[in-house]
Amino acid sequence: MTVLFLRLATLSITLPALASCVAVGPDYQTPSTLLPASWSGQKSAPAKPAQLAQWWKRFNDPVLDNLIGQAVQGNNDVALAKAKIREARASYQQAGGALYPVLDGSGSAKRSKSGDSGESTGLTAGLNTSWELDLFGANLRSVEAARYGLDAEQENMHAVLVTMIGDIASNYAELRGLQARIALTERTVKSQRKTAELTRARFNAGDISEVDLANAEGQTSSTEAQIPELKTAYAKSLHRLSVLTGQAPTALTATLEKTKPVPAVPAIVTAGIPADLLLNRPDLRVAERNYARSTAVIGQRQAALYPSVSLTGNISTAGARIGDLGKGSTISWGFGPSLTVPLFKGGQLNAAVDAAKASRDQAFISYRKAILTALEEVENASVSLNQRRIQYAKTQKAVQSYRRATELSRALYESGSTSFLDLLTSERSLYSNEGSLIQLRVSLLQDYINLQKALGGGWDGTIITDKAEIQDGYTGPHLVTQKRIP
Repeated sequence: MTVLFLRLATLSITLPALASCVAVGPDYQTPSTLLPASWSGQKSAPAKPAQLAQWWKRFNDPVLDNLIGQAVQGNNDVALAKAKIREARASYQQAGGALYPVLDGSGSAKRSKSGDSGESTGLTAGLNTSWELDLFGANLRSVEAARYGLDAEQENMHAVLVTMIGDIASNYAELRGLQARIALTERTVKSQRKTAELTRARFNAGDISEVDLANAEGQTSSTEAQIPELKTAYAKSLHRLSVLTGQAPTALTATLEKTKPVPAVPAIVTAGIPADLLLNRPDLRVAERNYARSTAVIGQRQAALYPSVSLTGNISTAGARIGDLGKGSTISWGFGPSLTVPLFKGGQLNAAVDAAKASRDQAFISYRKAILTALEEVENASVSLNQRRIQYAKTQKAVQSYRRATELSRALYESGSTSFLDLLTSERSLYSNEGSLIQLRVSLLQDYINLQKALGGGWDGTIITDKAEIQDGYTGPHLVTQKRIP
């Protein structure tokens, strides 16, 4: 009896070695993609590889570095991506289990009494095994699809990191820019108040008309009225940064309240060559893995058109006592194949194959579209960055000129050699261009951030994905108190 049990168990373990490696459906091949040899703005010299790993470190801003570190650990989108990886990994393992036989054990005990014959005891024990021979690779294609699905989720996590880090840096740049604009506005209001006081003194002395006084006071109030809107925008950037790091909206108030300058864009920016995108951009790798997965699904669906063969076996023994189960008992066993041939299902199986092929086409088109979008994003960000540099340099010169004009106009106005209108015009132009210069510095930094995102720059450190977000306690057999559901 023991020998029979061991033989059946051994058979269940060694059956996979008998399986055929035949599979139906198309075999996936990485698509060849023709990409431009260089970017539109590149010179004929060989392009230097883009420096994408932790690109934000080049700003030399410890506060930003710390925010990104917190976000990698606490951002909810990153945590969601890690949970999806764990789910995909479990699905892959689950799909792999279908390649192996199923072995179950069973047993029962029954005590009965019939008439005057007294009581009797019946004990049974047995093993059952079944295995579907994967003759045409349905299960193999299922495992293949699950493997590609796991790859896609792993790449998706990296894509989430690219987006999240870009959002952190962009909102940080906006916040520092708003701090600078608030400080500029407050300085301008202070200066305009002094001008208004001087204007009132000259009005009281009868040197100027009330029109100049009204303009001076009106300009001061108008400039001061912009501060609440700037502070509102600052609060929104602060709240966004806090949430991106996985914290309450006001958690970073103390960390960011100290004013710091907008980080400067590196003077030299490298973009590599367009072909690098296929390796550097995780969203393109996600699209490619989805295309691979949909190709494997075709074979899985097509295998259903072919016959399937299963092997089943069982062995059981019965006796009146436990000791009888090994000897002196009734033993029965069975082993044999079963064949299932699809004859007519109203075209459902062929339709399933057609649907899988259409899904594969969609995945390929999405991959092709993602590549073109990536090329477009790099080109746009590169052009915007280069043109913004020119705009920023011109605005710097304008600020210098308007600052000199304002100094001269104020000196002439204080000496009574010019009208208030000249000073008013100079102050307005200076304030407007100084504000534009701050915003251009922010926009220049955001163009740089967009270029790094478009090139696929992101986190290159280790991300632990095995740890579950919720840690369960003991989940084995235990009493459960019935609760009333509201």
